[in-house]
Amino acid sequence: MKKIILSFVLISFSILMNAQYGSLDAILTKLEQRKGINQPLVKQDISRKKFILIEEFPDHTERSFVIINGKNLTYVEIFDDKKDGTSVSNVFSGDVLQTRKNIVSIRANLLEGKKIAIPITKTFFATNQDEIIYLVDINTKKRWIDEAFINQTMKKKKK
Repeated sequence: MKKIILSFVLISFSILMNAQYGSLDAILTKLEQRKGINQPLVKQDISRKKFILIEEFPDHTERSFVIINGKNLTYVEIFDDKKDGTSVSNVFSGDVLQTRKNIVSIRANLLEGKKIAIPITKTFFATNQDEIIYLVDINTKKRWIDEAFINQTMKKKKK
């Protein structure tokens, strides 16, 4: 008798969970569409692009570059010390994987040609807003902007 009751409870529980998952999935889909997360990437290919992230801190500035060249990647970190004006850079290389759902995953496992123990990995969501292509870091929500847009903006300011 206990087995029949337990089986009935488990079947009921699984049916209810499936129904809740379906409604939760529908709610999340509506929220994503409202926020523009499912916005498709511009029809441009990002396999020959350079993306930049600049962060200001009280004692230093960090500039990071992701240069995508087909399935190969160059990841550059530049640290500018504000006190003495020196710069230190790290140049990593690795590979890129891009899915049809605008997810870009990078893995930089070589530091200046030498293999490193723990590779740098980042996962981005590729999106566009106002004709500007961004890579949004899925974990930190930081936006990496396309360098071509920055160059165009600088040219317009000079004129």
